[in-house]
Parts: sequence; structure tokens; C-alpha cells
Amino acid sequence: MLIPTTTPAATDSAEFKNRIKRFGDTNAAIRREVGKVIVGQEEVIDHVLIALFVGGHCLLTGLPGTAKTLLVRTMARTLGLKFNRIQFTPDLMPSDITGTDIIEEDAASGRRLWTFIPGPIFSNVLLADEINRTPPKTQSALLEAMQESSCTVRGNHYRISPPFFVLATQNPIELEGTYPLPEAQLDRFLFNTVLDYLHADDELRVVDLTTNTTLPEAETVTNVEDILDYQNLIRMTPVAESVAKHAIDVVRATRPGGEAPDFVNKYVNFGASVRAAQFLVLAGKVRALMHGRFHVAYEDIRALAAPILRHRVLLNFHAESDRVNSDEIVRRVLEWKGVPRG
Repeated sequence: MLIPTTTPAATDSAEFKNRIKRFGDTNAAIRREVGKVIVGQEEVIDHVLIALFVGGHCLLTGLPGTAKTLLVRTMARTLGLKFNRIQFTPDLMPSDITGTDIIEEDAASGRRLWTFIPGPIFSNVLLADEINRTPPKTQSALLEAMQESSCTVRGNHYRISPPFFVLATQNPIELEGTYPLPEAQLDRFLFNTVLDYLHADDELRVVDLTTNTTLPEAETVTNVEDILDYQNLIRMTPVAESVAKHAIDVVRATRPGGEAPDFVNKYVNFGASVRAAQFLVLAGKVRALMHGRFHVAYEDIRALAAPILRHRVLLNFHAESDRVNSDEIVRRVLEWKGVPRG
């Protein structure tokens, strides 16, 4: 049985198959151009692309010098999208993000009028650099934009033109002077993707690329209209009821209670929300199309479980004392559930 995201006739049509082929060609072109600048980090590029095609947001967690900012800037250039960057600091104000009203005088009439000056949030790709270095009041300025693609200033409602993606970075070290993201805001990020150090061969390539007289540049291969079309295509991709149920079962197993395994009841305070199951299915659709399949498989759900769930599973002091992290909980949940037969 298929979840009724679209009709079988629509997915069997030649037009649908042509759109899928065009999606595959575009995905390959984006990777080729990004690969000119970014060495390695294939899994991270996967996650950022999936977030973009779903229409979600991505939190990039990594040590300094792992090319987080360069990756986001290169991706925006390749996609042909408007890019803005905000460097989050302790003195940053909400109006520095959303924009503000100023009083201007009309030269002809002499009347004074309120004029809205849009902030950097009015873009397609917004890089929120070191988002955990600003207080919660300023962090919350992104909440409405991330959920509704809009913001409210002095009671006036302003829409942000789609597509809109927040790609936020945070540093897992130097935690002094930082402010942990509120759980409500964490839940709005599709992925929490971890960037690690490169392999030795990749690191040598980085040195070769960046110590010459000319630096590599990525070319633009798509545009706003293409991205919006692909986002619609993703939602048309069918998913079997059994696969969707497996995604829900994995999410429900992270919540302490009667259905959860013993290790979840011992280590977890709060499990993942319904939004996690929605994101698992949507991200699974993108991964399936990226691998040339017209349907979502169990492997798609399981491959994306860790980056989607790691920031939604809140652990207790027992987990901290036993040095158990959320990645370990997700891994054990997947083992406990197993792959359904059939």
C-alpha cells in the first residue's frame, strides 16, 4: 500500500520520469561543482542537499577549520540562490536579523513615514554562523522564519520569498560564553550534521588546491524555479505504508514509556517528536531519488536516522555518567527494531 502523496498514474507518466531524470542530472551537476571547492565530506554534502530539496534547515556541527562556512557559501553559489551571512555574537539583536522600521521624511510633502528595512533574513540561503554564541532572545528571532518563512516586525507580517533555508553552524568546543539552542528551535532543524576531520589523502588535496595562485570556483547550475520544482517532485514520490510505519516505529522507540526498550527508559528524558517522523520520510524520498529509485526503501530511513534524531533525543544524568550519547541511543534503537521482512 502507498501513502497517497500522489496518484499512481501521475508517478507512471512520462513527464514524471523525465522530471526524475532531470533531478538526477542536476544533483550530479551540483556535486561536481561543489566538489571543485570542497574536498571529501560526501556525507555532509548529502545531508545539505537533502535539506535543500526537502525545504528544511540544517545544523552543521564541527571543529574550526572544517570548511563549514565555505561549504554553505559554495552550495548557495552553485544553486544560483541569494545568499546572506550573519555572524552571531553576544551583542547581536533580533532586529539585526529580521530588519527594522525607520522614520523617513518625504522630501515633497515633509511628512514622516515608517519604512521597513529588511534584514539579512530575507534571502534564499541564510548562513547563521556560530548560532550558539548569541542569547536565546536573538536565537528566537529565527523561529518564525524557520517554520513559516515569514517574520513579524512591529506587528507587521512580512513573507520571505521561497526557497528559504537556514544553514546554521556551531562549534562543539569553546563552550564558554555560548548559549545552547532551545529544544523548540533544535526541533526545527531537519539535520544535525557532524563534520569531522578529513582523511590524510583528502587533506593533501586541500593543501594542493588552496596554496596555489588560483583558487577553484564553482559554477551555477540551477536556479530558484528549479529548486521549487524539485521540492514539489520530492513530495510526489510515493512511499510504502510499511516503510512509513518503520520510520514511525523508530521515532516512537526513542520515547521513554511502555513501547520503548529498557535502555531508552534508562537513559532518555525526552524522545523525538512527530516532526522527526515527517522529516525521516521526506528525507528518505530525496535519498531514494538520489540513488535512482522511484520509491523509498527501509535503507533510506535507517541511513538518515542518526542526523535526524541525534538532536531530538534528550538524555538524562544516567547517560552522562555512563558516557552514552544520542548517537549511541539511535544506533541501539535501530538494532532493537531491526529491518522488517518483506
